[in-house]
Amino acid sequence: MTDKNRLYTGAAIGLVAAAALGFGAARLTQSSPAPASTAAAASPAAPVDTVTMTPQAVATSQITVAPAETGQVDAAILASATVEAMPDAEAVLTARAPGTVTRILSRIGDPVRAGQTLALVESRDASQIAADREAASARVTLAARQLARERTLLNQGVSPRADFESAQASLAVAQADARRATAAAGAARVSRDGRSVAVVSPVSGRVTRAAANLGQFVAAETELFRVADPRRLQITASVPPADAGRIRTGDRVMLTTNEGQTIEARVRAATGVVDPQSRAATIVVTPTAGTSTLSPGQLVQARILATAGAARIGIMVPQDAVETLGQQSVVFVRTKAGFKARPIRIGSRSGGMVAVAEGLAAGTPIATVNAFLLKAELEKNAGGGE
Repeated sequence: MTDKNRLYTGAAIGLVAAAALGFGAARLTQSSPAPASTAAAASPAAPVDTVTMTPQAVATSQITVAPAETGQVDAAILASATVEAMPDAEAVLTARAPGTVTRILSRIGDPVRAGQTLALVESRDASQIAADREAASARVTLAARQLARERTLLNQGVSPRADFESAQASLAVAQADARRATAAAGAARVSRDGRSVAVVSPVSGRVTRAAANLGQFVAAETELFRVADPRRLQITASVPPADAGRIRTGDRVMLTTNEGQTIEARVRAATGVVDPQSRAATIVVTPTAGTSTLSPGQLVQARILATAGAARIGIMVPQDAVETLGQQSVVFVRTKAGFKARPIRIGSRSGGMVAVAEGLAAGTPIATVNAFLLKAELEKNAGGGE
């Protein structure tokens, strides 16, 4: 064999050996992931209601843990409420006859007293009403004189009694007509000159609305002013029908404004009727102090301390400790590894505390502050860490 042949033979043997070595390495690479997959399948999945967290992580997240305590459930009822003027402390002032506004004597915000004139409306109807009143008065005068003559003639024996009685009847009719005309003029608030009708306030208070403009033509019964007494207020609260039966007249009420001010009040009455639109019952509340901070139309929060239905002892937790997962209310119970969501049934809410009717025992350590972080962590884990 020549040197050239020996060189070709050695190269061929080297190629075969390299191919065999590569094939073996590939086989080893393909078979190696199998144990890892088996190990992953063998490890249990984390429960969907559990959050694993070290004590250091709890401290970093500023999650406060405290035992659930027993306390008195005062059966308070929370309701949204609206401040209104009492029915006899607010008046809508209208024009009693069509005409033109010729004088405006009060503007919005001005104080007024009962019987004060706020504006004058010049009206042809006012002239007609005044003329009817004067004509009726003239007929009364004529009928009275006629009756006096008939009485004299009757006493002298010149006129029969029938004429005298007829004169009496005519006077009675004229007087009745005069009373009607006078009442009509008074109802229309006809002025002394007989040309205008006056817009008069029947209550004392302040002008809260002034829609009248000088020279404006207004139809009869058009609203021109609104007057309300800000010192005489009532509050109407809307409560669920199930809670309305627990409320009694005289129950204490704490009103809270948007600015955080608290005002004492009492329940004056309950309508006993559920509104078909809001599906709520109306409770009428009267403030006992602090009305200077309230104004008609203002919204407040009412906390009604219902005396019926019993204050009782139960499990009380802070409102911030209760979270909602799906349709279920839960609290997060502290465990050795972190926290576990425990479903509960809520009884009532009062003053930032929640009464737990079922699902939690006294003394159970739960997350009371920043529990929403645990809820967020659970939702993140349920979404696959997204």
